Amino acid sequence: MAVLEVENLKTYYYLGKESVKAVDGVSFKIEAKETLGLAGESGCGKTTTAYSIMRLLPENGRIVQGTIRLGDEEITALSEEEIRYLRWRKASIIFQYAMNAFNPVLRIGAQIVEVIREKEGVSKEEARATVSDLFDEVGLEPKRQRDYPHEFSGGMLQRAIIAQSLACDPMLVIADEPVTALDVIVQNKILDLLRKLQEKYELAVLFITHDLSVVAENCHNVGIMYAGNLVEVGSAKAVFKHNLHPYTSKLIGAFPSVIGEKKRLQFIPGTPPNLLNPPAGCRFHPRCPYAQDICKEKEPMYREIKQGHYAKCHFAGELSFEVIE
Repeated sequence: MAVLEVENLKTYYYLGKESVKAVDGVSFKIEAKETLGLAGESGCGKTTTAYSIMRLLPENGRIVQGTIRLGDEEITALSEEEIRYLRWRKASIIFQYAMNAFNPVLRIGAQIVEVIREKEGVSKEEARATVSDLFDEVGLEPKRQRDYPHEFSGGMLQRAIIAQSLACDPMLVIADEPVTALDVIVQNKILDLLRKLQEKYELAVLFITHDLSVVAENCHNVGIMYAGNLVEVGSAKAVFKHNLHPYTSKLIGAFPSVIGEKKRLQFIPGTPPNLLNPPAGCRFHPRCPYAQDICKEKEPMYREIKQGHYAKCHFAGELSFEVIE
């Protein structure tokens, strides 16, 4: 059984009588000890997908269709009280900006203690002992739990929020841009830490990032999102070496290779569409160099082209893209 299975998820934001189709028909699954990297341009629906799974959407956000199965439980129809019970116990999230995730006027340790006591019903002393163990696990001195957020560096804050995400022994961790604001040395240390913790605790990880190099090195599978759609999903090797969607090809081509031959970087003309009124047919067709009449008129199906390799393109498997080394 998959730890997380998302099927045809549609999440819209309502603005008066109009709706922003932020996530529109997304499907994927993640097994234990497996990492799915979710990548794409800003505004494509990555974080909304994460917040839908955690049921942390703002007031105007609604899951209008689809299912989210966490372990053996379908969570889209759960009440707020029921979903509060599951958060941190079954699924937790590493928020994008660690400094904003902690209350600046409360000690770091006290904030994690609060989570543990509320979810596990243990005494304050037991919770503090757990925090000390967690701090030691993520490479922080246990005594630093008495410090305030402003006394931590960016890397230390990231370690602290990773400790918080593990506080109640979840089976799924969502990492939303966990290394974006860090320098490359600290990034590498945090990514190493996440890999070790995933192996130790057999975690399923949903890793959200803009950085395709991070995805290539740290994720077993890759999902590429565009304008609320998941346009390609497959193993990291399949997506990077034999991509099936023109958006994926262009996105990968926009990153320089440190080991391949030097070549001019690719770019994607235009901008992502307005999701209040997305284009008919394939949402990528206004920017796609391979677009045909059918792309403008009919929405492509999300289908399995090769074993375990899915794409949402009328010509997936027929187009020949440049192999990325």
